[in-house]
Amino acid sequence: MTIDCLVLGAGQEVGKSCVVVTINGKRIMFDCGMHMGYLDHRRYPDFSRISASRDYNTVLSCVIITHFHLDHIGALPYFTEVCGYNGPIYMTYPTLALAPLMLEDYRKVMVDRRGEAEQFSNDHIMECMKKVIPVDLKQTIQVDEDLQIRAYYAGHVLGAAMFYAKVGDAAMVYTGDYNMTPDRHLGAAQIDRMQLDLLITESTYATTIRDSKYGREREFLKAVHNCVASGGKVLIPTFALGRAQELCILLDDYWERMNLRIPIYFSAGLTVQANMYYKMLISWTSQKVKETYTTRNAFDFKNVQKFDRSMIDAPGPCVLFATPGMISGGFSLEVFKRWAPSKLNLITLPGYCVAGTIGHKLMSGKPTKIDLDKDTQIDVQCQIHQLAFSPHTDSKGIMDLVKFLSPKHVILVHGEKPKMVTLKERIHSELGIPCHDPANNETVSISSTLSIKAESSSMFIQSCSTPNFKFLKRNLNDKINSKELSSKEGGTSSMFFRRRSNPHVKHLNRNLDEKFDSSLVVVQS
Repeated sequence: MTIDCLVLGAGQEVGKSCVVVTINGKRIMFDCGMHMGYLDHRRYPDFSRISASRDYNTVLSCVIITHFHLDHIGALPYFTEVCGYNGPIYMTYPTLALAPLMLEDYRKVMVDRRGEAEQFSNDHIMECMKKVIPVDLKQTIQVDEDLQIRAYYAGHVLGAAMFYAKVGDAAMVYTGDYNMTPDRHLGAAQIDRMQLDLLITESTYATTIRDSKYGREREFLKAVHNCVASGGKVLIPTFALGRAQELCILLDDYWERMNLRIPIYFSAGLTVQANMYYKMLISWTSQKVKETYTTRNAFDFKNVQKFDRSMIDAPGPCVLFATPGMISGGFSLEVFKRWAPSKLNLITLPGYCVAGTIGHKLMSGKPTKIDLDKDTQIDVQCQIHQLAFSPHTDSKGIMDLVKFLSPKHVILVHGEKPKMVTLKERIHSELGIPCHDPANNETVSISSTLSIKAESSSMFIQSCSTPNFKFLKRNLNDKINSKELSSKEGGTSSMFFRRRSNPHVKHLNRNLDEKFDSSLVVVQS
């Protein structure tokens, strides 16, 4: 038997995560994301490769969404309400709560503000969410008679989960995005040790080993403080959920300790809603947040205020969190165009930016000019500061997970090709596990566990599984033979062995009494 993996997105790239896995006749779609760097047909996975007739309800057993980021869920309303998929969709409770906010915010930015053709409506989002079946961590879900799934805590963002899937004897884990180290507001990924045929893991930071978290935090705080102390403005492009809360906790605590009165702003009303959910879903956060929750909620930020568009050109220093995180459009792009020409200002990029976005261009060097489109060029004189404040695990974390789970095969997704090649070779050479890094629209087939049914008596199974045997000596004159023993015991649990041929008798006392024969009867103790 084989497990077939069709990679429709995030194959040798970061964006539009979507992997369709076929296990013993059951077909599961893991994630259904959009690519933030494209506006043409490359934005969505090519769903026609699942079914030429587009009969998705027949060919798919279920869809599983790992978390609420758009590159993992952005195409879901389109797939259900436009393409017509009506089958089961599974995600965690926090993902179900937060996904509609992310999807509607994206729709507003792309359609209402940029005037793009609408890919899906607000009604589509609401109808899509009605099809979702929420799951708890470590809750085993029986999708049908043969397929079962289970979610595990992934860190990364609130509600993110790795998913285990099993059909018959074949089992696999799809990680989605995860973090193997805890941060200020979320814990580290947690998963049971299991026998797996396949592990599909993200590889965003396939060759990166991060410095200590505290060193990165100090560097970030120093850069921000130096900028505002000089009268500059700090733009932190970030998504409204995840890194925004992490960095707000960090800055709010620093502002309190340093007694700073410079304003910190959030640009989006979405974040107000997001923080409300973070307060409600404390059980999904880090141990420290849970322990201090009764005395102070970590998401009640004392120094963070709401930002109004009219304040963009207001004089004086400030810190502004603006969405989206990759400066791919929206308010962060609007602010960037106004603040980038000043040398006093700072743009700090705390996460990964997809190729094709303004954020990626800024991280690729120190450009003095950026072409937004054929008619618009942005003058870039501001300071650019890049930090590894990403919720993704680094290469050490990936290797630790692969080593812990020890699957028979590994497939890498959600990464950059040259770095994936390096990690693939390392997994194979250091751990001896075959590893694959397919491109988009490629299929990888691997062998899966196959059990063959064999019949035996329960007594025989018990005797084989119990290593603690008593070896009884029998006299040659005894009228006992193997046939009589078998009939008395009612099965095959009692057996005769010759001393020389039995591997279990090496430890026996060699000083046998002369009156006994060298034949031994093995009887279950």
